[in-house]
Amino acid sequence: MSGLTDSGTLVRLAYQGLTNLGVDADEVLRQSGFDPEKLYQSNLRTPFSAQPRFWRAAVELSGDPCIGLHLGEKMPVYKGQILEYLFLSSATFGDGLRRVINYQRLLSDALHGQFKEKPTPCLTSYFSQHQYATSHLAEAMVLGLIRAFQAVTDGAFKADKIIFNHAPNTELAEYQRIFQCDIEFNAKSFQLFFPPSILNYRSLNAVPELLNLHVMAADQHLALLQRQDFVREVRSAIAALLESGDVSIERVAATLKVTPRNLRHQLVGANTSFQRLLNQHRHSLARRLLSRTDEEINEIVYLTGFSEPSTFYRAFRRWEGTTPIEFRSRYRS
Repeated sequence: MSGLTDSGTLVRLAYQGLTNLGVDADEVLRQSGFDPEKLYQSNLRTPFSAQPRFWRAAVELSGDPCIGLHLGEKMPVYKGQILEYLFLSSATFGDGLRRVINYQRLLSDALHGQFKEKPTPCLTSYFSQHQYATSHLAEAMVLGLIRAFQAVTDGAFKADKIIFNHAPNTELAEYQRIFQCDIEFNAKSFQLFFPPSILNYRSLNAVPELLNLHVMAADQHLALLQRQDFVREVRSAIAALLESGDVSIERVAATLKVTPRNLRHQLVGANTSFQRLLNQHRHSLARRLLSRTDEEINEIVYLTGFSEPSTFYRAFRRWEGTTPIEFRSRYRS
């Protein structure tokens, strides 16, 4: 699945960690293909495919070959989010952990952690073998995870042993200083071991009477992500069909194996429509072709799926308040 995304919360935590380290966080984001001005956008999700660029920029701008570990050390603790609320409204830490595993997509589509209770409690398989996962991401995430667990157990959580599936980025002593436990590397899969006793821990801040409310909120967040998934699928189908010159709601619905009525219904649930998505794609494509290529206007009319140049000109003036020729001239000057 190429459309994997991460929660905006993760990029905001990483941004603050870079800032605390004295690294130019804005430039790291720009080199990752992300506009820092959008950092606090509502319901922000960032492409998981940008992770390698993010960490490459972080290493280069910090000069630190172990930036993931040190960024994780300086990141704020993950608090005030729905997953923390699920923990604090569960009867015990173990109950909360079993519940949160079902909602890890709220953090990242690429997370596939599993909880094994016997013979010794451990978490496994985070970001396992994904092509965009990096050792820096794994180290920062695991440290962030441990600190979040400590927060919901009033500091009682402690890792017994951590096994990474990558090679170390610095001396073993540095890992032991930060994680305060045994560390191993180059394993087949990631594993985080911790004492069985912590599973029965009940936080001093537990509010179990709010559990149903928090589960409902988590389900609503998941439903929102699923609607966004569908919108991305429709956008992809539009882009593919536009090249053939036959993009209609019927063709897109057939591509996605749903009825046109069901497609309309799902898009209404996502607060959009087929025509709006089609216009957005045409607009974006027209801007890109005019600003980055030397394609003739008549060819751009065809590539954006318009049947007549006059229809394209009217649409473009509505979008940009100017003609395609004036837009190209202004952009290049």
